Amino acid sequence: MQTTLSQEARQLPRAEEAERILRSCVHCGFCNATCPTYQLHGDELDGPRGRIYLIKQVLEGNDVTRKTQAHLDRCLSCRNCETTCPSGVDYHNLLDIGRAVVDAAVQRPLGQRLFREGLRAVVPKPGLFKGLLGSGQVFRAVLPATLQSKLPHNVEPAKARPTLRHARQVLMLEGCVQPGLSPNTNAATARVLDRLGISITPGREAGCCGAVDYHLDAQAAGLNRARRNIDAWWPSIEQGAEAIVQTASGCGAFIKEYGHLLSTDPAYADKAKKVSALAKDLVEVLRDEPLETLAISSSQRVAFHCPCTLQHAQKLGGAVESVLTRLGFNLTAVPDSHLCCGSAGTYSLTQPDLSRQLRDNKLNALESGKPEVIITANIGCQTHLNGAGRTPVRHWIELVEAALP
Repeated sequence: MQTTLSQEARQLPRAEEAERILRSCVHCGFCNATCPTYQLHGDELDGPRGRIYLIKQVLEGNDVTRKTQAHLDRCLSCRNCETTCPSGVDYHNLLDIGRAVVDAAVQRPLGQRLFREGLRAVVPKPGLFKGLLGSGQVFRAVLPATLQSKLPHNVEPAKARPTLRHARQVLMLEGCVQPGLSPNTNAATARVLDRLGISITPGREAGCCGAVDYHLDAQAAGLNRARRNIDAWWPSIEQGAEAIVQTASGCGAFIKEYGHLLSTDPAYADKAKKVSALAKDLVEVLRDEPLETLAISSSQRVAFHCPCTLQHAQKLGGAVESVLTRLGFNLTAVPDSHLCCGSAGTYSLTQPDLSRQLRDNKLNALESGKPEVIITANIGCQTHLNGAGRTPVRHWIELVEAALP
């Protein structure tokens, strides 16, 4: 696509990257065929091609409007378009660049600003989030329906973790909301890995991966969280930790971007690149292990929802299904498994109507094979899908751990 950045845009730190991405787009429109918001609205500006054009206009010096911001806000960042695109357009990075420019030029209404700042103040802090979650459970009946649906129906407490006893050791990001919403997920991970001869080195100084801030108009704050995590992990990396494991694919997708996002930071570029190389979704660790030694037996019918951050961002579509099949689980077929469930981090709170439509469509597809339980690989998807109160939804590793003899 022919592009001529304005003089102002050329001063942006990522100007060359934005221009390169824009020029790679041939405007074919294949992306719209798999864009969830385009499918719902049928509006060109609510599809990737239209959003790319909007960002191009902004970077070429055209006026920035609230309407431009609204169309960019409605993007889920699911990256389905990247999987579809024949030209390899790096859409999500262009979107991040465009959003930063637009958000700097267009002030949001006060209510939106306060809501987003409130999310940034609460969500990345596990202790505060867990405390507010407990209060929410007490006052569930008087909360708005949108918030009620985000509260878990049943929280399975974390079981005891095994002691640090194996020569093979990995780090694990504990996460920010998962310890409150699904505290047993990481504990189940520790027990399964222990059975495979792998211990998890505590790294509790590492906090939120940074994605919440980064995608809520605070990219600098998100990158600062990334730097703090790198500092927290670095001593263990130097001592030989073989991987940094994530049980939430959304966190994993962002950590794998550290190397790119901090590539111009002289103090962190090399470390960030190393951290991104060591970052592994849980399935990347398990698929290379002798799973047959776990001797799992299960007759449950299960449907697997593959999060967008796993299949489109990390390119691990089919990996969990392969592991579960090796372990003997009975997986049902899921139509349109490439489509987003509508969770998309905080999207389900900032765009509740669109998110709910996508959730219901996804649940209809997941339930078409009459599963007893739905499993997934991301806490956001898990909470969002479970909020409908239909088929129960769990993290897939908890199902594996529960089936251990």
